[in-house]
Amino acid sequence: MIPYARQHISQDDIAAVASALRSDWLTQGPQVAVFEKALALYCGVKYVVAVSNGTAALHIAYLAAGIVSGDEAITTPNTFVATTNMLLAVGVKPVFSDIRLDTYNLNQEEIEKHITKKTKVIVPVHFAGQSCDMSAIRSIAKKHKLLVIEDACHALGGQYRQKKIGSCAYSDMAVFSFHAIKSITTAEGGAVLTNNKKFYEKMLRVRSHGIHKDKSGFNVMSEFGYNYRLTELQAALGLSQLKQLNRFIAARRKVARAYQVALEGIPGIIAPTELDQNTSAWHLYVIRTKKASDRLPLYRHLQQSGIGINFHYPAVYSHPYYKKLGFKGRQCPHMELYGKTAITLPMHVSVSERDIKTIAQAIKLYFNV
Repeated sequence: MIPYARQHISQDDIAAVASALRSDWLTQGPQVAVFEKALALYCGVKYVVAVSNGTAALHIAYLAAGIVSGDEAITTPNTFVATTNMLLAVGVKPVFSDIRLDTYNLNQEEIEKHITKKTKVIVPVHFAGQSCDMSAIRSIAKKHKLLVIEDACHALGGQYRQKKIGSCAYSDMAVFSFHAIKSITTAEGGAVLTNNKKFYEKMLRVRSHGIHKDKSGFNVMSEFGYNYRLTELQAALGLSQLKQLNRFIAARRKVARAYQVALEGIPGIIAPTELDQNTSAWHLYVIRTKKASDRLPLYRHLQQSGIGINFHYPAVYSHPYYKKLGFKGRQCPHMELYGKTAITLPMHVSVSERDIKTIAQAIKLYFNV
């Protein structure tokens, strides 16, 4: 079986974690701060708060933004449910705006249709590793006095207009995930990046029970918080992985280019597009069938051919839980079309040219090419 995704762990990574295990600190030690500084330097941002996972990162970003019950946030239906679950966790209603059919990202031209007096934030998601049109989104946000929080969990290592995703050049905060199959991994982990000191200090407190040290050096709980801390072992792994990030992204981009060549001219499918202003991190490689009726048969054919495939994502509003909350009906025509035609092919640094030939041959066989 060719896996659709997998982590890449080197001997240096193993040595880094082993060294942390032998140190005096397993948690709340110096490695987390070192990792945060290294990530801030890589992305060109002032502040980083590392946490236990990407979902926790979304949560503390929303808390720092000060959005509360009764507020609304405009976001995409094409995302993992954590993006909107954490909005619900702080009492905020997600408002789903349709996607583009070239990048499958939030369509910036649809956003203003959904802005109301209750709208407080826009949450663009950089699907599959490619940035949304952040310049346009930032302009809309400034016009309507809204915050912008990037869900960049797919996109560490990517660029938009020659700036690293995570620089917050067009946003107030950006969120990363370090789940096992992301650009880099800490097994589980996440981070929020910002250039806003107030947001940074708020997230530091919320990450660790709402506690900070007073002028006398005593621990004082000043607000409600959580235990979202990253361990020293995870930070050590993250530091080691971060040193390899450029190589990881280069490898993913090489896989994407090989796919483009191998799949060119196959009738019945649409390959993904990378816009000129973007350098995608290629977290996912999603093709679409031109006919909705081909999607499930092709999916099963690839599975039977020993190819690990997946689907990213069903529309968030289509999940039973969201339907119970009142998110019903076909709200986003482009998302509905995408949902009926999308298949995720294997994408990770270990995908070989032989793997790509096998995958392309299987697709050609299905379409009788």
